[in-house]
Amino acid sequence: MTQMLLEARNVSKTFGALVASSNINFQLTKGARHALIGPNGAGKTTFINLLTGVLTPTEGQVFLNGEDITQVAQAERVKRGIARTFQINRLFRGLSVLENVYIPVSEQLGAAPTMFRPAGKRKDVIDAAMALLEMLKLQDVASHRISELPYGRQRLVEIAIALGLAPKVLLLDEPAAGVPSAESHIILDAIARLPKDIGVLIIEHDMDLVFRFAERITVLVGGRIFAEGTPKEIGANADVRAVYLGQAAHG
Repeated sequence: MTQMLLEARNVSKTFGALVASSNINFQLTKGARHALIGPNGAGKTTFINLLTGVLTPTEGQVFLNGEDITQVAQAERVKRGIARTFQINRLFRGLSVLENVYIPVSEQLGAAPTMFRPAGKRKDVIDAAMALLEMLKLQDVASHRISELPYGRQRLVEIAIALGLAPKVLLLDEPAAGVPSAESHIILDAIARLPKDIGVLIIEHDMDLVFRFAERITVLVGGRIFAEGTPKEIGANADVRAVYLGQAAHG
């Protein structure tokens, strides 16, 4: 039986009279490649914020590896294995690629108190950070400042930083946002190279990327789950096409 990593049970979130999330039941299994889609204002980022601890549900529970983490703080959830990227990157633009990745790796390896010493002091941290850069084909720009990189490669650095936290669950909030369509394949290629045991959930508007990446798709509309299924099932769902994909999309 596939191991359940992350689960939301009957999760709802209200802000006064506004219902942002309503009775959401969601499961992410070990090794899953899952996409969350929906029109603007559907509540996708709100739901990710509920999973990561930025927000606390008004009702319902969130579980990680079967343990109730509904009241667990965001930083503690990161330590327990949930990592995310954001729609707008949060990189240290004046630091090098390696230095950006060095920071989370040093935290993960217990080297954070020494991380502002010369990087060469912790060869294990450098080696681990470089291994991530090599996996994402960024080793050739390790010494470049973030500000010198094309935007598509900056998004890859974000993924490297998230992986530096050694997550069990990786949540990617629009990883292709701002990336020229001609470069979006590098994001997909990078995701394809991620460790197979990590459960990956992406929010993405690029339907081509979604249908190439996902083994399962959840459609959110108005803060509720509207449909869920394989890419083939979602692509063939007339109601989904009418609401979101457009009549001509994917059959």
